[in-house]
Order: sequence, then structure tokens, then C-alpha cells
Amino acid sequence: MKRSWVLGGLAVMAAAFAWLLFGGLKENVVFFLTPQEVLAKGTEAVGKPMRLGGLVKAGSVKWDPQALDLRFTVTDGARDMVVHSTGAPPQMFRDSMGVIVEGRVGSGGVFEATNLMVKHSNEYRAPKPGEEAHEKYKTLIRQSSP
Repeated sequence: MKRSWVLGGLAVMAAAFAWLLFGGLKENVVFFLTPQEVLAKGTEAVGKPMRLGGLVKAGSVKWDPQALDLRFTVTDGARDMVVHSTGAPPQMFRDSMGVIVEGRVGSGGVFEATNLMVKHSNEYRAPKPGEEAHEKYKTLIRQSSP
């Protein structure tokens, strides 16, 4: 009797794991779409929450610090999409860098961002001789030193 309960429990766990692996996670995994993929959806993409990923197109950044209004273009090399964001951008935000933007496509075709994340490497580059380290890095180095 006890053995059948154990086998039944294992079967239920295996079925739940298989459902998560092959079906349930597919709909719930968060990834990003490129501008080409978003634009291919047409009006189906309007108003739906999603993540847009690509590179900030060089020369497209328009930042108004008084109004905290940021506009830029995300490109995947094939298609471009204009993004509008309110609030200060991340400190590392700049032209030609990888970004992932959460938000929705508005009815005018502009991606209205609610969250802006920059993609960066985790490699630290020491300052060149005669070059001053950024104050933020100096603080991190002091905090991590024994």
C-alpha cells in the first residue's frame, strides 16, 4: 500500500515536471523580441506587454533632463523601432549599446517603455596609465579590499 502511494506521488511529480518543461514554461518564460519580430506582429502587438531588445541606434538618443523624457531608436540591424521612456536612463546608457526595454507598443507604433535595462559585460577594465578611475569604481575597490 505504501509503495503504491510513493509510486503515485512520483508519477504526479514527473507529470508536473513534464508539463512545466514542455508546456507551462513556454508561455511564462520572459524573453525579448527584436524590432523586426515586433513589427511583423502588426496591430496584434499593440497594447500587449513585452520586452524589446536590440541596440540603441547611433545618433538617435534625445534626452530632456528637465522633463525626464527619453526618446531613442532600437535596431536589430534589419528594422528600427522608436522607444519613449520617462525617468532617468541608467548611467551606462549610450549609443550603440545593447538594451532590453519592457513596455507596450502604442497605437502610433512607438514603444512606450516602463523599464529600461542596459546590457553590459561583467569585465572590469583597469584605467590606463595616467587615466583616472571613476569614483564609483574607487568606492567599490575600497569596499572589497581587506
